[in-house]
Amino acid sequence: MRNHLNLLPLLMFLGLAASPMVAVAQPAPAPQASEVLNHPWVEPPPNRQPEAYFTNLKDGESRVAPFVLRFGLSMRGIVPAGKTAGRAGHHHLLIDQPLPLDFKKPLPFTSQYIHFGKGQMEALVDLKPGTYTLNLLLADQGHIPYFVFSKPVQVTITAQDKQLTPAGVLGPKRLEILGVADQQAVKGPFRVQFHASGYNIAHLDARVAESGHFRLTLERSGKKDVLEFRQGQTEVWLNPPRGDYVLRLELVDNLGDQQMAAAPPLRINVASSAAP
Repeated sequence: MRNHLNLLPLLMFLGLAASPMVAVAQPAPAPQASEVLNHPWVEPPPNRQPEAYFTNLKDGESRVAPFVLRFGLSMRGIVPAGKTAGRAGHHHLLIDQPLPLDFKKPLPFTSQYIHFGKGQMEALVDLKPGTYTLNLLLADQGHIPYFVFSKPVQVTITAQDKQLTPAGVLGPKRLEILGVADQQAVKGPFRVQFHASGYNIAHLDARVAESGHFRLTLERSGKKDVLEFRQGQTEVWLNPPRGDYVLRLELVDNLGDQQMAAAPPLRINVASSAAP
C-alpha cells in the first residue's frame, strides 16, 4: 500500500505543536567522494553543498488540497530510518516550524514534524485553507537532523477539494526524469533529477527489502554510459560532450539487482559543454 499524508486528522488528534525555535545552522560538511559519482561527465552542484528542496513547489505559490509534494536532495543519498549507510538519511517535512535549535536531538513525532522513514520521495498533503510555511530536513537513522535542509517555502491553500481521492491525486506508481524535457537542447553542466512515485529509495549498502536505487544510462552514437547511484542519490549534474543523447532511468532492486521500474526515455541535445 502506498503511503500518503493527511495532516488535518493528525493535528486534531495530537493537539500539539513544538515550540518555535530559531536555528543557527552551520554549513554542511564537504561531500564525501562517494556522494559524487566518479565519472568524467559528472560534476558536483555549483554551490558544492548538500541541500534538500521541493521539486514541484516554489515560494509563494497557491494550491488546492490535497496535492502531492515532491522532495529533492543534493549531495546526499536516501536511506530508511533505522538504517546506517554513509551519510544518507531520510526526509522530514516541517509544517509551520522553523529548523530545530539543537541539531543533536532527535526530531519529535508530531503532526508538524512528518517523518518519511521508508525512503519516500513525496507526500500527499491535505491542509485546510490558509497560508503555511514548509521546510524539508534530512535526518539520520535515529531522526537526528543533518545540516541538510531546504529554504522555507510559503504556500497558500485556497481550497480543499473533498471530491479528490488519494489514489486519484497520487496516480500510479512510476519513475520520472525531472529537470530536463524530451527533445530539449541543454548546455552543460545541467541537472537531471530522478523521481519515484510509490517506490522507496535506499542506499544499496543498507540492504533494505522492497527498496531500490537509481540507474541512469546515457546513449550516444550506439555507445552507453551507465551511472549507478548506489548511495541513494536522487539527482546528478552532467557535463557530457556535445551531441544527441537518450536518457534512460531505471529503479534497481537493492536485494536482487532486477529492474523495479523504468521511466519513459528522454532525448536531449547537449549544445555546448566543457567536456571534449
